[in-house]
Amino acid sequence: MFVFFKCRYNIHFRMIRVGFLGAGKMAQALAKGFLKSGLVKSNGIIASCAPNDLASAQAFESLGSKVTFDNREVAQNSDVMIVAVKPSIVPIVLSDIKDHVTDKSLLLSIAMGVTLDTLQKSLPEKSKVVRVMPNTPALVQQAVSVFVPGKNVTNSDIELTKNLLLSVGICDQVPEYLLDVVTALSGSGPAYIFLIIEAMADGAVRMGMPRDMALKLSAKTVLGAADMLLNIQEHPGKLRDDVTSPAGTTSEGLHVLESHGVRSAIVKALEAATNKSKEISQLK
Repeated sequence: MFVFFKCRYNIHFRMIRVGFLGAGKMAQALAKGFLKSGLVKSNGIIASCAPNDLASAQAFESLGSKVTFDNREVAQNSDVMIVAVKPSIVPIVLSDIKDHVTDKSLLLSIAMGVTLDTLQKSLPEKSKVVRVMPNTPALVQQAVSVFVPGKNVTNSDIELTKNLLLSVGICDQVPEYLLDVVTALSGSGPAYIFLIIEAMADGAVRMGMPRDMALKLSAKTVLGAADMLLNIQEHPGKLRDDVTSPAGTTSEGLHVLESHGVRSAIVKALEAATNKSKEISQLK
């Protein structure tokens, strides 16, 4: 059983310089979360992106952070580097920065499917690398993140990694073999939940509810149910039974969901996403 660390970082933890190698949506979510936590200042963040990626550049500039088109500049001006590019771009990024990575540098990779072994072989022998899988609720400091430290990572590096991740949610250290299913569950999971919220709202609209009200009630229902599960710590089946009266509306709705294979579809979605992550890992 894995117990997630809750947000308990030291507010006096020294300000650090964070560099993002890639400035897409996930990088933006993490940067905004770090800033909201107060752990990092806007002028302590630098991000690199492609010259034609104006939207990403503008997103970081709006935070008061520096933007560059040179990955080497990020490496030269960061205590912690976060690799936040697509898996196919990782070799290019690592090639750019390898001559600027020292035994004091800490590199966190959120690139899906790129293994520690692949990362470490592309960098100097003593490089300190951590694989991290966060998710987009980092934007509102509700991320669920896991991390896997590489062979050269010290206890202080692990503590620094925890502090960064705890500033945007909860985190846990896991063995690397679990990262593919973590990717499928918590990495891709927000998209599944957004689909469910949208579908619930669509159903309410079909029955006559205004769209804005339907979306609000759907989102709040999902949030409340999740908080209830975490705080009461009962099995979800027990909580479901508690709200299901004989011959009632919940029973009727659940019957339709089960008859249409919703449970099976979600299980299969997790399986498919996990296998896709493994497939990408094998291509590296």
